[in-house]
Amino acid sequence: MQPEQKTDSVMQRASEKEPTPEMIRDQELFREVGLSLEEFKMITHYLGRLPNWTELGIYSVMWSEHCSYKNSKPLLKRFPVDGPRVVQGPGEGAGALDIGDGQAVVFKIESHNHPSAVEPFQGAATGVGGIIRDVFSMGARPVALLNSLRFGQLHHPRVRYLFEQAVAGIAHYGNVIGIPTVGGEVEFDASYDGNPLVNAMCVGVLPQEELQKGVARGKGNPVIYVGASTGRDGIHGATFASEELGEDAEEKRPSVQVGDPFMEKLLLEACMELVKKNILIGIQDMGAAGLTSSSTEMAAKGESGMELDLDQVPQRETGMTPYEIMLSESQERMLLVVEDGREGEVQQVLDKWGLQSAVVGRVTADGRYRIRHRGNIVADIPVNTLVDDAPVQYRSGVEPAYYRENADVQPEKSLSQVDPVDALKRVLASPNVASKEWVYRQYDHMVRTSTAVRPGSDAAVVVLDGLDKALAMSTDGNSRYVYLDPREGGAVAVAEAARNVVCSGAQPLGITDCLNFGSPEKLEVFWQLEQAVDGMSEACRRLETPVVGGNVSLYNESKGTIHPSPIVGMVGLVENRRHITTQSFKRDGDRLFLLGETKAELGGSELQSVIEGKVAGRPPRVDLEVEAKLHQGILAAIRKGWVSSAHDCSNGGVAVTLAESTFGEGLGAEVDVTSPWDPIVFLFSESQSRAVLSIPPQHGDAFRQLLEEMGVPCAEIGRVTGDRLTVRVNGQQVIDTPVQDLRSIWEGAIPCEMNRSSTN
Repeated sequence: MQPEQKTDSVMQRASEKEPTPEMIRDQELFREVGLSLEEFKMITHYLGRLPNWTELGIYSVMWSEHCSYKNSKPLLKRFPVDGPRVVQGPGEGAGALDIGDGQAVVFKIESHNHPSAVEPFQGAATGVGGIIRDVFSMGARPVALLNSLRFGQLHHPRVRYLFEQAVAGIAHYGNVIGIPTVGGEVEFDASYDGNPLVNAMCVGVLPQEELQKGVARGKGNPVIYVGASTGRDGIHGATFASEELGEDAEEKRPSVQVGDPFMEKLLLEACMELVKKNILIGIQDMGAAGLTSSSTEMAAKGESGMELDLDQVPQRETGMTPYEIMLSESQERMLLVVEDGREGEVQQVLDKWGLQSAVVGRVTADGRYRIRHRGNIVADIPVNTLVDDAPVQYRSGVEPAYYRENADVQPEKSLSQVDPVDALKRVLASPNVASKEWVYRQYDHMVRTSTAVRPGSDAAVVVLDGLDKALAMSTDGNSRYVYLDPREGGAVAVAEAARNVVCSGAQPLGITDCLNFGSPEKLEVFWQLEQAVDGMSEACRRLETPVVGGNVSLYNESKGTIHPSPIVGMVGLVENRRHITTQSFKRDGDRLFLLGETKAELGGSELQSVIEGKVAGRPPRVDLEVEAKLHQGILAAIRKGWVSSAHDCSNGGVAVTLAESTFGEGLGAEVDVTSPWDPIVFLFSESQSRAVLSIPPQHGDAFRQLLEEMGVPCAEIGRVTGDRLTVRVNGQQVIDTPVQDLRSIWEGAIPCEMNRSSTN
């Protein structure tokens, strides 16, 4: 099992007299910083001697799962990372894709799960700050933020507190720095009661010739520290994120950083100006593992070495040891490398923005990583051993028993007698389906005035200055599906994210992912991870959406198990702003078409969850050939100007798709279908590769002919009219309810839960 980190004892040792190399070996103190005996022996071999306390700390964070991906690296190699639009794939702060006109979209998603579990406001806020720095360190100006959140059941006071504070932290950082939070998703499940998941995504845009990389080159070139002073906050944050949270989670609160979005705004603008002036050789955010990771990774990528003088590092606390300075994860800091002699130009820009800086080191050519403190060398390490030679764990997963046991579960039979109206109301009241306005109303999603589609539709859309193009973006991942069948669930996550941007009028371009799982040392969990990666990879290949970056977050379980939760951040390109499409019905009299095939697939569905209180059976399967044809058909119709609205069928099935489509303008619908299935299956099956489109009457026949020629199943099911949702299935009227009644349930569910008394 992963050695348990003793944060309090580590901090005590760091601030008192440090143990000798012999004490580290004899007392096995390396275990306190998350290193195994085998790893300690590797370190001793690489150094040719015993490591001192500072060197041990540096290795511990660089070899943590959070920094080295030692448990997941073999699996990540399975992702497709190349394509005609890929400008920058995995390996830098963020990925970049060509969007034409010499421009690139830069984007990435990352987790801040463990910090958010013990200090939700700052944990979520600094997660946002970190992902923003990842994007502007590439030279891109951030234009949008998104998030993906997982929390436990809202009837628990502790869960409500975590949810409320995490959302507040996200809102605070994004609103203050002035970047719109335009989209995201939230899922609630008992498996997250003890450990929420907070994933933050940032999207930026740049001229391709301004793309920056985190590289240190050129012997003698200065290494410049910029931004906030270094404190003791966040020490061993990377190690903290690479282990399970135990009963002592609250004691690890010092591992959570404190963010300052005002400082980050200055840092962003200063870095953008330095990029425009073409001054930088390399730039990297001091994120996980702080000064250690940024400096070692830059040196390794530049095939160089580096020497740092810690006496020059700005510090806001007295008496900090080399160990503390190197492992601090204080926020709002960047590391730059420029040509020798251009320090003055950098300083001029930083003075303009009121930022402190210091030359803290030089690039060397010997491949060594040396650290000086008070005139003494306190670390001397071959830099490649920290980055390229980190240990890699090769495992084979074991299929869990529950997977086999679920094979024969058929929820379609047990749910067949449920009343459709009652079912729709209960599903709409589920926090997983209900309106997330309680969340996104706290976000400033209109700052910078570039948001064309606000939160609440299938995907957010942001227009691009000076161009007729727009970017659609979405985060998706159904954790219940992944639990029931990780391979199918992983593929569905990619397919649904792509479907969302397609329904917004965009061609899917590529993804960033965040793999949130439990301990990989539990072979059943590793099986989930392995299967999910394979499913995602298959979908990315078929849908031509390469993976250009992402994050792995393991060891997320704290009490029992946690649902495996791969999250996909998808970006798509709208070639013409006139093609931007939303999910709400627009005009009375429009004809309604259901695209795709409905199957009896209620395993892992929202209906099963709210009615039976469990997740069982097999989830919906996705045929990627069918999915690809659906995307092509929808986009073709949108580009012809035939589509009034488009909404994909996902959580809650056709029933929820229809209901949500009525909520925007209050327009109702009359639906009359013939189906091989009973009303419950037709309405609440969550079969993939489906969407509901509303088409102006004059285009309906041509639309249907086009879709049929493209091989996309297309059935006319009714029309937009009135202010009620009326549904007939096989001649039987099963729903006839005012839109306003349904919308009230949908809008009120989460506020009602959040207004519960804390004594409940």
